[in-house]
Amino acid sequence: MPKYSAPHEQRESEISLAELRGDGARMAPHWVVAEKAAPAPVSPSLIHGVVVPPASARLIDATPEYGA
Repeated sequence: MPKYSAPHEQRESEISLAELRGDGARMAPHWVVAEKAAPAPVSPSLIHGVVVPPASARLIDATPEYGA
């Protein structure tokens, strides 16, 4: 029975760095990044239901950048 082999296909591991960089450069113009909108400030009166354990509150209070 004759043995037929499929044509050799280039595998991902055989792609050179130059080919990979070229592929990325050709695709880059298609990737449009939308500008991120800054989150709107929230009034402290609207923040409710947040519970901070006493140990965590003491830890933050003891940190000079945050505590008094």
